[in-house]
Amino acid sequence: MLPVKQPFMEVECYRSYIDDLYSSNMEKCMEAIVCLKNSVIGSNRQKSSVLSQGVVPRLMQLLGDCSVPVQMKTEATVTLGSLAKGTDQHVQSLIELGIVPLLLSGVTSSDQKYTEATLRCLSTIFQSPNAPVSLIFMDSIIVPCLLNLTTQSVTCQVCVPAILAAACKTPEQQGFLIQEGAVPVLAQLLCSTQSLVQMNALTCLASLCYQNPTVAACVAQARCLEIHEPCFVDKSMPDLLFMLMAQDRPSDMQLAAARCITFLHRAGAFSADDPKILYRTLPCLVRLCKKDRPPLQRAQAAETLAYLTEVDIELQRTASISNHLVPTLSDLLKHPVVHIGSRAPAAIVEQEIKTSTEMRQAAFRAFASLGANDEDIRKKIIETDNLMDHIVTGLQDPSPKVRLAAIRCLHSLSRSVQQLRTTFQDHSVWRPLMQLLQGASDDILTVASSTLCNLLLEFSPSKEPILESGAVDMLCDLTRRKDPALRLNGIWALMNMAFQAEQKIKSQILNTLGTDQMFRLLSDSEVDVLMKTLGLLRNLLSTKSHIDYIMNLHGIQIMQAVVLILEGNHSAEVKEQALCILANIGDGDSAKEFIMSNEDVLKKLQDYMAHSNVKLQVAAIFCISNLVWREESGAVDRQARLKEMGVYKQLQQLIMTTDTLLFDKVKTAMTQFSEA
Repeated sequence: MLPVKQPFMEVECYRSYIDDLYSSNMEKCMEAIVCLKNSVIGSNRQKSSVLSQGVVPRLMQLLGDCSVPVQMKTEATVTLGSLAKGTDQHVQSLIELGIVPLLLSGVTSSDQKYTEATLRCLSTIFQSPNAPVSLIFMDSIIVPCLLNLTTQSVTCQVCVPAILAAACKTPEQQGFLIQEGAVPVLAQLLCSTQSLVQMNALTCLASLCYQNPTVAACVAQARCLEIHEPCFVDKSMPDLLFMLMAQDRPSDMQLAAARCITFLHRAGAFSADDPKILYRTLPCLVRLCKKDRPPLQRAQAAETLAYLTEVDIELQRTASISNHLVPTLSDLLKHPVVHIGSRAPAAIVEQEIKTSTEMRQAAFRAFASLGANDEDIRKKIIETDNLMDHIVTGLQDPSPKVRLAAIRCLHSLSRSVQQLRTTFQDHSVWRPLMQLLQGASDDILTVASSTLCNLLLEFSPSKEPILESGAVDMLCDLTRRKDPALRLNGIWALMNMAFQAEQKIKSQILNTLGTDQMFRLLSDSEVDVLMKTLGLLRNLLSTKSHIDYIMNLHGIQIMQAVVLILEGNHSAEVKEQALCILANIGDGDSAKEFIMSNEDVLKKLQDYMAHSNVKLQVAAIFCISNLVWREESGAVDRQARLKEMGVYKQLQQLIMTTDTLLFDKVKTAMTQFSEA
């Protein structure tokens, strides 16, 4: 009979102290809170039950009542902290009830136990990605109060940096923390004898200096003044971090310190050839990727290594030959995946899926960074067993983060001409790539379309099947997107597609894109978009028959576009491209007449022949050469017309130039005139 009566007795007892929680008798209410606290410790089921009973608003009411004894507030806060240690749903419920503002009011209490309970609860809630962490910056006294609390107790030293780390997300917030004196406080916490204090200080320091050169410079100059460990006497912050990466330190501390040094380096605090990077941070991160480390730690080390090496080719080269890094990273991709529906407990399955996901993401990101610039490194990466199979699988991974990391890796490797011709074709990577582009987020779309640009290069065997799979429509759609990066990738890919393409492909591009959109792109505020649009026009207007065909259909609009650029307030590089388009038009047979019949354009060519910029002179004279080429029909009439305008006299004056390239172009043009 016990299994039947026990739940009944639990319910009766539960109802009793829930009722007492609302009692006006402070003693009864206090006992009810203690019972409630004891009931929810370690039991997610009890936490769910308490939350569903609507008890939290009563606890919040007690916290906000000035007449309630501080001891009762402390017990209520401890209970709320226990509820916050439940599931994500439990934390979300607390957040939605508005618990954070009430807790923040508790950090200014003069009662240390109440303050510590408040800090513990806040640090737990702030681990949620949905926590309103920015609230600590709404009241100007909160941050100074939190920083001052670090002198009170170890609990405060553990919780305060954890809270600040979670809340520090924007440059403005980083700057505010610096202004309030966070750096010297963190320097002191790094010297603590308590490892958890040091760990949370390192996490906070990483958040503080991430992508912020001003903060990084401040951190690099900070020193530890009050010493708890003799070895930290008068050390700078970077020196402290260097010491915390020593192999006799816990590996999670080594990793946290390496992340700080990495963020300081990327924010410009010191260079890539600094000994702290080359001889401690890089080897430390490589070592922490090894198989003997915990899986999540390996993933975090690989992620940090990816960020450290992302933009520096020498660091990429050094890392690639360090301690068998490439096969070590490859091993991260082989971590066994636990599938939903397995017999393991749901919590374990969920954690294993998260771990496997983070390991794959980290490996792909690290490979992307290592292979960003050096062909030999790319070759070494691609030759790793089954890597391309892993990438193709990663492109179809259920996790958006893994898909994004896999496409970043593919993008990095796609810079290799050799691999485009061999490995990429062998594995038909264009198929999952094109599938990925359908309905993808902007993040994935940006990297995937950039990769597509490389796959559409003239020498890539993937170019033809990509064309057949409807790429033109998709790329033209990209040029209409609000995101400049997507517009750039769309027009860039079309430019590559048009290079040495058949006439039908060029016509398809022009017809799909439309001249109206072409004009919009030529008026784009992003110079790179404008340059690639001009590059597309140059590639479309190549090969005599293609030039004549396209100009016959779209000549008026194209000439208007060129004049628009030449008359606009553009750089010499932009105008040079427009002049090169005219030179291509001048290389056609019938297309030449679009220039010769346009007095304004001819005068513009003369103006640019006399320009102070040599590149513009060269481009203009190249166009003149094509117009007067003596072997082509009608050359005599065109030469006579241009001589009448004074073009030949200009060439005679320019022949005295000391610029060798300009001299060659002038000589070629004059030869055509003289032999006509």
